[in-house]
Amino acid sequence: MSLLERSRACERGRGRDRVSSAAVSTAGFRADVERVISAERIAALAAQDPVRARAEVKSACRQVFSWPRWVDVEAEDRVGLENSLIDQIFGFGLIEGYLADPSITEIMINGTDGLFYEREGVLFAAPVRYADEADIRALIDRVLGPLGRRVDESSPLVDARLPQGYRVNVAMPPIALRGPSVTVRKFPEKVMTLEDMVERGSVEPQLERFLRRAIEARRSIAVTGGTGSGKTTLLNALSCCISPRERIVTVEDSAELRFLDHPHVVGLEARPRNTEGAGLVTIRDLVANALRMRPDRIIVGECRGPEALDMLQAMNTGHEGSLTTLHANSPEDSISRLTMMVRFGIDLPVDVIESSIATALDLIVHVKRSSDGRRFVSDAAALTFDPDQRRCCVGRLYERPSFEQDGVWGAAASDIAGACGDPLAAAWEEA
Repeated sequence: MSLLERSRACERGRGRDRVSSAAVSTAGFRADVERVISAERIAALAAQDPVRARAEVKSACRQVFSWPRWVDVEAEDRVGLENSLIDQIFGFGLIEGYLADPSITEIMINGTDGLFYEREGVLFAAPVRYADEADIRALIDRVLGPLGRRVDESSPLVDARLPQGYRVNVAMPPIALRGPSVTVRKFPEKVMTLEDMVERGSVEPQLERFLRRAIEARRSIAVTGGTGSGKTTLLNALSCCISPRERIVTVEDSAELRFLDHPHVVGLEARPRNTEGAGLVTIRDLVANALRMRPDRIIVGECRGPEALDMLQAMNTGHEGSLTTLHANSPEDSISRLTMMVRFGIDLPVDVIESSIATALDLIVHVKRSSDGRRFVSDAAALTFDPDQRRCCVGRLYERPSFEQDGVWGAAASDIAGACGDPLAAAWEEA
């Protein structure tokens, strides 16, 4: 049984908490193979000629299978052991099969305690796990090595990317109390559009028309929600509605946005300090630099710090139609979150900040994830500034309590949209 087949069986409840015997025997098999061809020899060959390195490892596997200890192993198990060893040496070991499964969106290694993965928003325990921390550290080195990153006790946290573009977060002891923790966020090869989200039931047709018209009318939008609620997915879908005649500059902490079809995109990614403590490039640096790159639209992958001030200033100085995401529990909470982030950068009065937020952002679109893992747009709200109360007001245009329920447009939605300006009112009328 292959690794993925064992995972499927795990989802159906068979062998959920048991580590497979094949996984246990892999360590012994690798030790025997390294008696035929040393790890140093494999590493040297892999650097010079990867094809020859694979061929020699497979030849060593055939020799080991002729030994008395392994001669009775079934043909199917031999293939599994050989493939598992190849994955460990040249790929990403136990998680290689999960990386290849397009239905899996997240992979989580909790030290030697277990390996978990997410499929369609639901977590499952894998039928295999890492036998010792050395294997996990080897995986981490394989991920970070080509990127020139490092992680150790003095710098126990790091973000990185796999060659496929998947995001990787690593937490090491002493920060991670139960051993090295690795989280891999995968992204679908095909960018999901608003039409795809309508087919899945995540976005209702009338809301899809409204959001599309708002993008075309160059309204600035913030997508809010919790972790794993689908903020980046929706941001990507909204970005697909941007005209190909416009120049887009994206700013991200770790590159997640995907523009496969748009012809004019410049991507900027933040950079941590190097081993000498120099070379730091923050999101705020990138937002400031994006203003000098003649953008029609600036897209900030996630706003989480003092860069919020620069983003709002950009939206208020001629870069309408910009997009961003931020963590918040509701559209109302997003105002206080943005206010707090701006004050990380500069100590301005709250009413001044809220006035800037109201004039910079036209819409807040909130996404949620239901208990069964399905994600959907739950709220759309417009922002206005009340000069008498000196505060930013959130006017609910649309609310959807759950995935199973239909969304409801507010009785005053057209009035709120109209108060936010002609383009948003036009978007409302068309929807």
